Amino acid sequence: MPGSNARALEKARNLNVDVLLLDLEDSVALDQKEMARDQVVEAVKVGGFGHREVVIRINGMNTPWGEADLLAAASAKPDAIAVPKVDCAEDVYVVGRKLNDAGVDQAVRIWAMMETPGAMIRAAEIAGAVQEYHGRRLSCFVLGTNDLSKETRTAMVPGRAPMMPWLMQCLAAARMSDLTILDGVFNQFNDAEGFVAECEQGAQMGMDGKTIIHPKQIEDCNRIFSPSAEEIASCRTIIDAFDAPENQSKNVMTINGKMVERLHAEMARRVVEIADAIAKRDEQKS
Repeated sequence: MPGSNARALEKARNLNVDVLLLDLEDSVALDQKEMARDQVVEAVKVGGFGHREVVIRINGMNTPWGEADLLAAASAKPDAIAVPKVDCAEDVYVVGRKLNDAGVDQAVRIWAMMETPGAMIRAAEIAGAVQEYHGRRLSCFVLGTNDLSKETRTAMVPGRAPMMPWLMQCLAAARMSDLTILDGVFNQFNDAEGFVAECEQGAQMGMDGKTIIHPKQIEDCNRIFSPSAEEIASCRTIIDAFDAPENQSKNVMTINGKMVERLHAEMARRVVEIADAIAKRDEQKS
């Protein structure tokens, strides 16, 4: 949400979302950059965001505001700082080095906005930055499909077929380095059917969630990226079957008419862990 919008920042404290991305970049007018920075930093320091992760998206390090944004954002101790238009691993190292030199707690992570042709070509290199000292803060890829469309001149069409190879390349790179990856925004916030279809596509691709631009999109996004009751029950059945003492030596079984391997039990455990985390969060809210 725009860091220049004080009303939106206040409303954010009550939104039913997992992450709040407070923006200093694209959504903020040039003559409001400093004001937005001060406003966001103050809001994060005041807190009151509950269970929500708070992420500040700074302006690029090659802009007049980037470095001041970075240091100011770090002083507020958000959960992460989102870096726009990451093009290569060195872009991650530059930010990590400045945070380390400033003595910023390692708990402040780096999120990389993947939204340039270079990022698509070098996704594995960028994800691999976590192996180096100044890249260890990297924890998440955020797909910036609007900028990617602009930079590549690729049409934004239903189904996103022209972009699919790049998006999956980013996902594979994220999984290689155990990073979270969030799908890009859906611009037509009044098109509920189109939004649901794109959320379902992202979930099928393996995305961990989706960035949104309007409160109208929250409910559908939460539903689609949360395990359903049927899915949870099926996963618990698989886990119980492989955990049974008589099945400890088995790597393959037939469950409800389907061949199920032990790797499916591992996948099922992850689904149940997500469901349990959501349930725990909901209990804390009530």
